[in-house]
This record gives sequence, C-alpha cells and structure tokens, in this order.
Amino acid sequence: MSDAVSALAGAGFDGLVRVEEAGLTGMVTLRADLGLKKVARALKAVTGAALPGPLEFTAGAKGRVAWMSPDELLLFVAHEKAPETVARLERALAPSPVLVANVSDLRAVFRVTGPRWPEVLGKLTPADLRDVAPGQFRRTRLGQVAAAFAVVDAQTVEVVCFRSVARYMFDLLSNAAAPGGAVFPD
Repeated sequence: MSDAVSALAGAGFDGLVRVEEAGLTGMVTLRADLGLKKVARALKAVTGAALPGPLEFTAGAKGRVAWMSPDELLLFVAHEKAPETVARLERALAPSPVLVANVSDLRAVFRVTGPRWPEVLGKLTPADLRDVAPGQFRRTRLGQVAAAFAVVDAQTVEVVCFRSVARYMFDLLSNAAAPGGAVFPD
C-alpha cells in the first residue's frame, strides 16, 4: 500500500494573504434525511459537532460538519480517521437509506490567511462576501472551478476543490493574492 500524499506537498504563497495547501484532510460525504434525529446523534458521536444549519459549518473536538445541501453534509476529520468515520456513520444510521463515502483523496484543501481574504476571494467568486462571518460555509466557484469555502475566523478561510484541479486552484488563489492583484497575469 502506498503512503497518502497531499496534492501539492504543502505549497505556499505569501502576498496580500498567505495561501497554503492545508495538507491531508479527511473528508466524508453524508447524504441522508437531515431531519432524522439519529443523524444529529451520529454526527455528535463521530465529530463532537452539532448538525449545521443551511450555509453553516459546526465544529467539535474530533471534526467539523459543513452543510452542502438540504440532504448532504461534508465532514472534515483527521485523514487517518476517515475510513473509521464512514464505518461508524453507516452503523449508526442503518437501516435508514443513506450514502456515506470517504472523499478524502478526491479533494484538496487550501488555507487563505490574512485580513484581506475577502478581497482576494472576491476577485474569483460570484458569491457575495460582504456579510459572510465565521461559521459560514458556501458552495460556489472560484474562477472556472467548483469549490466551497468555510469562514473559520475573521482572518482565515479554507477552500475545498477537487484534487484534479489543485494546481490550478493554488495558482488562481496565489495570483489573486499577489500585490497588484491580477487574477490572470500576462
């Protein structure tokens, strides 16, 4: 068995903000009836986090849970805990019709740090960033790439995209963060 590696080996860029690959991150997709009480109990058991509301994420001692759609959540856990998280959720939610999948190796995560992150992301997304606050989560696109971002705190946002476009996303974020701010440099 080969060792897991992150998409860009921890690449980083310093400009208007710090852009860095966050490294290996465990991610689990859960599709279910989010109104079921056992869904909230299972989330609390595996992450310590509560069920998030629309456009939010919640955090617990063992992970975070992001609202993706009315019947879909994305869990962020330690990379090595993702398979165990899938198994625990499947057991806890049986026999309800659910889909639980480890998507850790399909995605890449970037951390954008600095007070000017809204300015940098604002160059790339049609999402309205004027009223986003810590604890909020948005699915959108950055440039031409499907992405999502979580506002961790006033200084930090985490961007999630497909691993296959990780280099493009890193370059896009870095170019937007460069002094002068050209998204697509000459």
